[in-house]
Amino acid sequence: MTYRLGVDVGGTFTDLLLLDDETGTAWRDKLPSTPHDPSVAVVEGTRRICQASGVDPSEVALFMHGTTVATNTVLTSSGARVGLVTTEGYRQVLQIARSFVPGGLAGWIVWNKPPLIAPLECTIEVPERIAVDGSIVTPLDEDALRLKLRQLASEGIEALTISFINSYINPVHEQRAGEIAREVLPDIPVSLSAEVLPEMQEYERALTTCANSYVRPRVSNYVRNLKRELTGAGVRGHMHLLRSDAGLMSFEKAQDSPVNLLMSGPAGGVAGALWICKQAGFKNLLTVDVGGTSTDVALIQNGEPKVTRDTECGDLKVRATSLDIRTVGAGGGSIAQVNPLTKALRVGPDSAGAVPGPVCYSKGGDKPTVTDANVVLGYLPEELLGGTMKLDRKAAGTAIATIADALGVSLSDAAQGIYDIANENMMGALRLISVQQGYDPREFALVAFGGAGPLHANALGCLLGAWPVIIPPSPGVLCAFGDATTRLRAERARSLTKKFSDLSDSEVRDLLGGLAEDVRVELEREGVARPDQVLVLEAGVRYSGQAFEVALPVRLEDFNGKGLAQLGAAFDAEHERAFTFKLDTDRELVTLRATVMGKAAAIEPPELSPRANGSDLSDALVRDHSIWSHGTQYPAKVYDRRKLCANDKIPGPAIVAEMDSTTVILPDHTATVDRFGNLLIRPN
Repeated sequence: MTYRLGVDVGGTFTDLLLLDDETGTAWRDKLPSTPHDPSVAVVEGTRRICQASGVDPSEVALFMHGTTVATNTVLTSSGARVGLVTTEGYRQVLQIARSFVPGGLAGWIVWNKPPLIAPLECTIEVPERIAVDGSIVTPLDEDALRLKLRQLASEGIEALTISFINSYINPVHEQRAGEIAREVLPDIPVSLSAEVLPEMQEYERALTTCANSYVRPRVSNYVRNLKRELTGAGVRGHMHLLRSDAGLMSFEKAQDSPVNLLMSGPAGGVAGALWICKQAGFKNLLTVDVGGTSTDVALIQNGEPKVTRDTECGDLKVRATSLDIRTVGAGGGSIAQVNPLTKALRVGPDSAGAVPGPVCYSKGGDKPTVTDANVVLGYLPEELLGGTMKLDRKAAGTAIATIADALGVSLSDAAQGIYDIANENMMGALRLISVQQGYDPREFALVAFGGAGPLHANALGCLLGAWPVIIPPSPGVLCAFGDATTRLRAERARSLTKKFSDLSDSEVRDLLGGLAEDVRVELEREGVARPDQVLVLEAGVRYSGQAFEVALPVRLEDFNGKGLAQLGAAFDAEHERAFTFKLDTDRELVTLRATVMGKAAAIEPPELSPRANGSDLSDALVRDHSIWSHGTQYPAKVYDRRKLCANDKIPGPAIVAEMDSTTVILPDHTATVDRFGNLLIRPN
């Protein structure tokens, strides 16, 4: 028998899910993260879950891991000191950037430009030039490059980026410069823009490659150490990391292209939610993943998650394919505080994290958090993680009392205020990926997961009008489930920027065919045979003169004489849907992209049987309980999710407890259990 293990590392907890490939049997575990070294919790969790399941680590054929190492490196500004080599005359490419300032109206008045990833003192320029058609205008001055690289060494750089103009068309100068850099600076990792992002637009290409260099040393060290420790623990199978686009990449590939891991952690949850809800018949979804530190949201339409070509992480925006995930600093560990001057209550983005954690964890935390508010409201029982973690309700009340005293309100009203503000922060992110992009959230179901997601899901459904609210089985480890069921992925792109009138169907078909062959070969090297590969092609199109393009799916067989005409019509329709208008002007084909994915995991979700004794839930009832909701105390019941059956109906107010998460069903709402074990919450 063979097994696959998915591991997701969050800011507060590390989640694990072990799956039997043949039977679909699953084991799950959850333990506190180890921020000082995330691999400690990963390896310890691997040992624990293998021991609990009776599975020898050598039987784990696939180890799949969603990591936040690259993300946290950027967010904490703790990456490498990066050197940059550019074409002569382009030394300030990162400083000139794009004329875009984040924030609302007049945001430029108070906006401080973030520090450059590659400081100007670490940037050198050398004589060389490639023309837009790929011809050599000025040969690379190798002597000048060697001299300036030696000067650059005195700046103490820890990683090097080489990004020349038009190298995406002809990388010969970058390749030669890379060879020289490895001779002159043998201990410094070198990233070439023609390998990291072989596309036009020199700023995006330089910035993305510098970001790759920025996180590369830390990610490489983490991956090497993790592989060594896992091997020492007995794991012998293939080891992969989850990419930002929810595909998989090998540990070795991740060390060279870590910029593709910036959204690795959140992508696992979207992949898991998509797999679960497809089985249950839901194709239009808003996903909300609430952890201890942050909330990640995404949109899935017709069974496909929205994908973006730009990955945003803090102040950094790079050109790397990722799921369109938005993140806000609202989680179980978000700290509540009252401004002493305005008496305004604020929740997050500061977080208590895993260390010291919320006050109720009894690990030294002394600041009131969203988790403490949930305890006071009665939404969280006194025990977590199947009884292995006890919550201190009295300490939580003492912490929330500091907020109540500062506001001059009751304890329950203060807790309710913290809970409501956290929900509003989460709803703001959900509106960004729905309403702001032209989607009505009332036309989507809301699927909530993460350790704290089910605590807030019902309230978010009320705010958005998105029904049903879906709580999948084991929501606290759904990200790990997504890691365990995702597929290997490879991607290649080609920049064109040609008007449709200057192109032919056969030319486009040949270019797409070449890209497709490249990615198929790359995935074959990863051990995925061609019959098991799934190919996806897309084209980036814009109106002539626009500064951005719209990505559209295409097929090779479409380009038989009418492909460009069909692509133009599809672009007009999508442009009108997204921006409410279309133009009668020339269209340009900007980019062609080929993506190939490995075979999906052949795992069937277990199905529940209906209850033999009809609607009697007494055997699933744990105890009577009470909760607070908007100033009123309600009698409630606590149920054990493991004992629920298909078609069970749980009237609110109620709490459904399980090992990795807790679900709140508010008054005037009812949850129905479907045959796959999902809780479907709807208003009465």
